[in-house]
Amino acid sequence: MGEITFHATTIVAVRRSADDVCIGGDGQVTMGEKSIMKRAAKKVRKIYKNSVITGFAGSVSDAFALTEKFEKKLEEHSGNLKRAAVALAQTWRSDNAMRHLEALMVAADSEYLLLLSGNGEVIEPDENFIAIGSGGNFAYAAANALFKHTDMTAEEIVREALSIAASICVYTNDCISVEKL
Repeated sequence: MGEITFHATTIVAVRRSADDVCIGGDGQVTMGEKSIMKRAAKKVRKIYKNSVITGFAGSVSDAFALTEKFEKKLEEHSGNLKRAAVALAQTWRSDNAMRHLEALMVAADSEYLLLLSGNGEVIEPDENFIAIGSGGNFAYAAANALFKHTDMTAEEIVREALSIAASICVYTNDCISVEKL
């Protein structure tokens, strides 16, 4: 029997200002190339006293494990997003079990927007928006245009970028959930 792969989402994050930050994701979880396993999975959430938003793409169980470990790092570092992300990345690289997690996470607070990658890297994007997952390139292109050429809020950009990705990418649907600061 062949390996079963899960295509698990599109996540978009936009930071217009310290008080206009939003992360959203679609709800589709796809098994293999042919089956939709779930339409309305929630892949974004607020953590650490509702001051940090996270969104994940990749293996759902791995993403939950990663989010839980990240929340512990935020506790250890008194909510400092950047320090917690670096601490998580160091653990990710050195912990044998974590090294095999197949997930990406976007995390944002009022100050930073970060991508935590599967190989233990912390990346601060050049722009105040980022998109990951199966439809990430489509959503990124839409967010880029909307961010630079409209006065839309972070939430409006996230919702529209996800909607555009859903109209193009077979692994992205229109069951959108968002969290904002």
